[in-house]
Amino acid sequence: MAQRLGCTFRGWRLAMMYKVMLVDDDYPVLELIHYAIDWEQLGLSVIGLYENGQTALEAAEVDMPDILITDIGMPRMDGLELIKCLKELNPNLRAAILSCHSEFQYAQQAVKLQVQDYLLKDTLEPSAIHKLLVQFISGMREEGELQAKQLQMEHLVDRNKALLKEKFIRSTLQQPMLDAAVWRKELEDFGLPFQAGEIIIPVMGMVDDFRSAKLRYHSDDVLRFAMDNVAEEAIRSEGLLSVHFNYSPQQSVWLQTFPCGLKVNGFDEAKRMMGSMQRAIKQSLKLSMSFLIGDSCVTPEQLKASIAAMQANTTGRFYRMPGSIVKLAPCPASEGDMFAQFHAASAKLRELMLSRDSAGVSHAVDSWLAEAKQHRHAPEKVKDWVLKLLLDMKLKLQSSLQHRSAQSIEVNHGELHEIDHLSELKDWLIAHCRAAIAAEEQPGNQSRRTEVADACQFVALHLDRRISLEEVAERLFMNPSYFSRLFKKETGETFIEFVTRMKMYRAKELLDQTGSPIGKICETLGYDNQSYFIKLFKAFSGVTPVEYRSQQKRQPSGVRT
Repeated sequence: MAQRLGCTFRGWRLAMMYKVMLVDDDYPVLELIHYAIDWEQLGLSVIGLYENGQTALEAAEVDMPDILITDIGMPRMDGLELIKCLKELNPNLRAAILSCHSEFQYAQQAVKLQVQDYLLKDTLEPSAIHKLLVQFISGMREEGELQAKQLQMEHLVDRNKALLKEKFIRSTLQQPMLDAAVWRKELEDFGLPFQAGEIIIPVMGMVDDFRSAKLRYHSDDVLRFAMDNVAEEAIRSEGLLSVHFNYSPQQSVWLQTFPCGLKVNGFDEAKRMMGSMQRAIKQSLKLSMSFLIGDSCVTPEQLKASIAAMQANTTGRFYRMPGSIVKLAPCPASEGDMFAQFHAASAKLRELMLSRDSAGVSHAVDSWLAEAKQHRHAPEKVKDWVLKLLLDMKLKLQSSLQHRSAQSIEVNHGELHEIDHLSELKDWLIAHCRAAIAAEEQPGNQSRRTEVADACQFVALHLDRRISLEEVAERLFMNPSYFSRLFKKETGETFIEFVTRMKMYRAKELLDQTGSPIGKICETLGYDNQSYFIKLFKAFSGVTPVEYRSQQKRQPSGVRT
C-alpha cells in the first residue's frame, strides 16, 4: 500500500477538467471515494490521494487542486490547517470536510475557512459526494465565465488605450504642435503629468531581433499589445514617473519626467529606469531590447525635436550593440563605396557554397559586415549590398546545384525592409546561405519536388524556434499526413528527423564557434527543455554537448568531427 500513497494520477485530461485532491489518514475511505465516483464523466481528474496534510500540501505546491476533500484529524497536519494553507495559495479553492466529528467547534472553524460542505463519514453516501461535486463544478464554471467576460472587457479597454497612445505619439511627431496646454492635458490623461519646472526625457526602445519576435508572437498587433502590457506593469511595479507608447511594431517610446535642478543626472536616472524595463521585457516576453536616450526637454516642442532626432538616427540604431542603453549622439553615415569589393565577396561566397562550408560562410559574412560597421556605411547601402550578394549567389548556383529559391525577390525586399540592425541582417544572410546548403544535403538524391525543397528551406531559415510538421504543411497548403509521407518518400527520413538533424548540425557549429553556455544554445535552437535538448544531441552525436565541446578543443586546428 505504501507505493500507492502520495501517488499522482496523471493520465489525459480535457482542457476544462478540474483537479481534485483527496486527503484522509483512513486509506479505505480514500479508496471508497476514489472508486465510487466517475470522475472523468464529471469532467474531473483526481491528481492524488494522501494520508496526511503535510504531504498533501507539498504536492499541492507543485500541482494545485481546484477541489479538496479532506479529513480533519490527521498526523503531521490536520485538515483545517491544510485548508487554511491551500486557501492562501488558491483563494478560489473549493473545500469539503470528511469527518467523524460533529462538534460545534469544528463546524465553526470550517465556516471561518469558507468550507463549502461538512460531511460526516458515518452517514456518507457516494450520491452525496456526487451532488456536492456537481455544485462545485457549476460554481467554478460560472466564476470562470464571469472572469472571462471581465478579462475580455479589460482587454478591450487596454487595447483601445494602447491604440490611443500610439495615435498620440505619432501625432506628436508628425503633426504641428498647435496647443501645448492641450498636449500636456492628453499626456496627463495617459498617466504622466508634465508641469512647468519639470524636464522630460524621451527614450526610444528597439526590439533587437524583430523577425524572430514577429514569428514568436505571430502578428505585429499581438507583439504591440504584449509590449504595452509588460511596459505598463513594469512602470506600476517600479513606481516610475513614466509612460510607454508603441510607435511601431519594432519601436517604442518612453517619456519620463524629473524635477528641474535634479541633483541626480537625468541621463543616469533614465538609464537606470530603462535597465529595469529591459529586465522586465526579457523575463516576460523573452525579447532583447536596446534603448536610445534623448535630450532633456522643458517644452513639448523640444520633446518633439528630440524624438525626431532619435527617429532620424538610422545609422546609430543600425550599428547599435544588442541590449545597449546609450545616449543619443551624432552618427553620420560614411560616403565610402561598399560595392568596391563586391565581386571578390561574391566569388568567395560562391566558392564556400559550392564546397558546402557553413562555418566558412558564417566567418565570411561576419568579416564583411564587421567591415561595414567599421566604415559606418549607410544602412540602406549595406542592405542593398547584401541583397545583391544573395541574388548573385542564387543565380550562380542555379546551374551548378539546380538550386531553386523558395522565396520571391519581393519577399526578400520585404524582409530586408523590416531589418534595422546589423546583427539581424547578418543572421538573415547566413540563414539564407544555410538554407541553400541544407537543400543540397538531403539524404539520397536531391528531391525535385518543390514542396520538399520549400519545407527544407523553411526549416533552415527558422532553426531558432519550434517547427511542427502541421505548421509547415499549412504553409504549403498540404494535408499534414500527405506531406509527411511525401517528405519521407523524397528524402528517406521523416520531417521531424530532418528538423532534428538540422538543429543538431547547428548546435555543433555553435559549440565549435562560440562560448555560449549550453542553456543559451538550447534556447537559440528553439528548445525550452535543456534536458531534452541534451538527450537529442547525445543520440545524434554519441556524446553530450559539454563532452563534444571538450573533444573539439582537444582536436588539432582545422580538424572537426
